[in-house]
Amino acid sequence: MKVTLIPGDGIGPEIVESIKDIFAAANAPIEWEEENAGQITFDQSGELIPQSLIDSINQNKIALKGPITTPVGKGFKSVNVQLRQKFDLYSNIRPCKTLPGVKTRFDNVNLVTFRENTEGLYAGLEIFDSKNGIADSIARVTVEGCERIVRAAFEYAKSHGHKKITLVHKANILKNAGRVFLEAGQKIAPQYPGIEMNDVIVDNMCMQLVSRPEQFDIIVTTNLFGDILSDLCAGLIGGLGVVSGANIGNDIAIFEAVHGSAPDIAGQGLANPTALLGSAIMMLRHLNEQTIADKIEDAMLKTLSVKEHCTRDLGGNSSTKEFTKKIIENL
Repeated sequence: MKVTLIPGDGIGPEIVESIKDIFAAANAPIEWEEENAGQITFDQSGELIPQSLIDSINQNKIALKGPITTPVGKGFKSVNVQLRQKFDLYSNIRPCKTLPGVKTRFDNVNLVTFRENTEGLYAGLEIFDSKNGIADSIARVTVEGCERIVRAAFEYAKSHGHKKITLVHKANILKNAGRVFLEAGQKIAPQYPGIEMNDVIVDNMCMQLVSRPEQFDIIVTTNLFGDILSDLCAGLIGGLGVVSGANIGNDIAIFEAVHGSAPDIAGQGLANPTALLGSAIMMLRHLNEQTIADKIEDAMLKTLSVKEHCTRDLGGNSSTKEFTKKIIENL
């Protein structure tokens, strides 16, 4: 099957090359169609998101994306945000599970965050009154938008054997926007017997996550809260360099590394491909290629469990290519 491959900027091309090598060694049934976006594309063609990329994603319906840089100070909206809104990728999904060999403060984290991806404070509805020095940002949420992300979380729980969903909100202060999201959960939860739902106010949720993260299974929340909480959850298992992510709509999905492009280490062989590889494994599962996904994941976990085989950010001394080679040996 054909997948749109977006190398991205900075370390993006290096870690994308790792995924291509690992997939080839595992005989994954994927044909890559490479298109790019971001700073490199803008420098070369003056386009941040070329039409050829849009056409490729529309045709293939599936994409794997490396980290992308949006040019700073030129008035451009984030490439990631544009892609999510362009294809209505309303579900941002990030599994966070304790990894072997990655030392953190907790050793029993296993949760998934569902973040609404297109509405809320990131809807782009901002006004600046320069005369009076006032900036207004409108958190636009819709009943439909709230219900579909909550339903997506319940459907995921049902299909993956999860038993508990925590809905995170601020309805005590955001009397309308918060209430709409909370009511979406209260409406949909009874339709999924056997899956428990509770709700937690976002500030309390932050405290609970850094106190007893093992109590949570699936978290579903709004755009801004999800942006913050998903990074907090990443910190529980070792940081953004080891966390996979997906942006999924009704018929199109883009899987991505959630970390930045790290231009300061680009080309030095220091990049860690774990996050992008994890996202590629999520992509395989989305495509019902479970056997290949399991095979690659087992090899990745086996490699991570031996410290010297890891990249430097994880306390090892392997280069990007050496780490990739070791995963291939462990397939």
